[in-house]
Amino acid sequence: MSGLLGKVVRIDSEGAAPSLASLPEVASQVASQWKTSRASTVKPGECRLLFPAQSHPIAGVASGEQPRAPQTGPDSLPPKNVFLRNERLEWTRLAAAKGVRALRELGKINGEKQVIEVDSFSSSHAAAVGAILGLWNVNHFKTRGPMPGWDLPLDKQGGRHISVAPMNGLASQDEKKSLRDEDDDLCSTGTPLSWYTGEVYAHAQNWSRELQEVPANLMSPTIFSERVVNAFKNVPHTQVVIRDAKWAREQNMNLFLSVAQGSEQPCKFVEIHYHGAPEHHSAPLALVGKGITFDTGGISLKPSAGMDLMRADMGGAAAVVASTLAIAQLGLPINVVTVAPLTENMPSGRATKPGDIFQARNGLTVQVDNTDAEGRLVLADALSYVSETFSPHTVIDVATLTGACVMALGDVYSGVFTESDSLWHQLKTASEAEHDLCWRMPLTDMYLPQISKLNADLVNTGGRPAGACTAAIFLKQFVHGLEDRTKGEEQCVQYAHIDIAGSMEAASNTLNDYQAKGLTGRPVRALVEFARRLAYTS
Repeated sequence: MSGLLGKVVRIDSEGAAPSLASLPEVASQVASQWKTSRASTVKPGECRLLFPAQSHPIAGVASGEQPRAPQTGPDSLPPKNVFLRNERLEWTRLAAAKGVRALRELGKINGEKQVIEVDSFSSSHAAAVGAILGLWNVNHFKTRGPMPGWDLPLDKQGGRHISVAPMNGLASQDEKKSLRDEDDDLCSTGTPLSWYTGEVYAHAQNWSRELQEVPANLMSPTIFSERVVNAFKNVPHTQVVIRDAKWAREQNMNLFLSVAQGSEQPCKFVEIHYHGAPEHHSAPLALVGKGITFDTGGISLKPSAGMDLMRADMGGAAAVVASTLAIAQLGLPINVVTVAPLTENMPSGRATKPGDIFQARNGLTVQVDNTDAEGRLVLADALSYVSETFSPHTVIDVATLTGACVMALGDVYSGVFTESDSLWHQLKTASEAEHDLCWRMPLTDMYLPQISKLNADLVNTGGRPAGACTAAIFLKQFVHGLEDRTKGEEQCVQYAHIDIAGSMEAASNTLNDYQAKGLTGRPVRALVEFARRLAYTS
């Protein structure tokens, strides 16, 4: 059963609600109550909760005026028309989120599924994204308060007791797909943006948020693996394989195992395959995610203040598995292989000691000077495995890797390190379309001397200067198929490292109606949009 909780509608510059045109009496009362409330029609996002007679509550949100495109901006703005479209998409996300949040407090968690109908504003896709992200809340561990979620089924936690639907009762998947964004760059392709794609993008990001928010005692490597297996059940053209420490030893993943050896929790290595391309064996897109389910720093112990946030040090793994799920649900015509090395980083009698040396899967030796620089160790073996075994055309890793990236970019941008101009522009375009922003950072061998001076081939930290850059150049050493000028080898793979140490958490600059304070699940939407565009333009 389901009950309509209310509607979110756009209020235009005249103070009217165009989407209520088929209900003239309700529309008239909405316009009258809006005017009486003295709400501004000029200010974008102005919201009023209205109660017309013989109607469900209505959250009216003013569309306001479209801002002009700036003449200058960060890292070269897109063309004016693209910039303005991206701005409209973001306004729609914010407006839909503001409206559903106003109505959310009217609902209760009970046996009946509650629904909020949402106006499409300027984009069905963006409206669905904003509304679903806006309903998200971390109530999983509450036993009291307005919406406690403890001991409830998963579909009642995290704001999922309320669902969103487009106006006019369009509820089937085909009907949601028919609500297309006609100005989408790929509107004529097999997967144009629509209300349905918005649902998929947003639910994927919410899943990434949820995996990050769950505390480490309830999200061990084993539990994470089980959540992935359950999520991909019955998803066409997918296969999930969960590896263990024995397999990792057979693969000579000694860097990964060096981090895992300090923990009582068994490590896992998640591997997901999605075969969506017409040619089953065509080269895949490879996604790699750092999966430290709790990071104490190991023997190089972190300060205790704020250490609880290290439950989200598997944010990279959460982002790539959630992105892969969305890609598969959309049925994009590409192949994807996704891997996530999962372990805790703990101090114990078995833990790696500063100065220990290990040989990586690809044969390079690494001295571990700081056990709190563990993310690059688990990623190194994962990058070696996926790039050598599956010969992908593109490799992208995502990791909550360095405090240096937080200092550089804060919570606004994810840092993208790549030598490929084309890959950077693809990621930039996708991130701007979804307002899941990224910024290009340097990936250059000029930083190698900082991590190449000790008793082994490499050391896992280069000190404070350019900390995010030295971490990135460390990872590059483990990607097979990159150009090696010293050997005259041609490049056969594109590579990007995405550092989300800052963007994993909405702390100050990025707080808004669809992103409350807490963990963000980024860069899921950017990755899914990148894959959608890649599938039809490569």
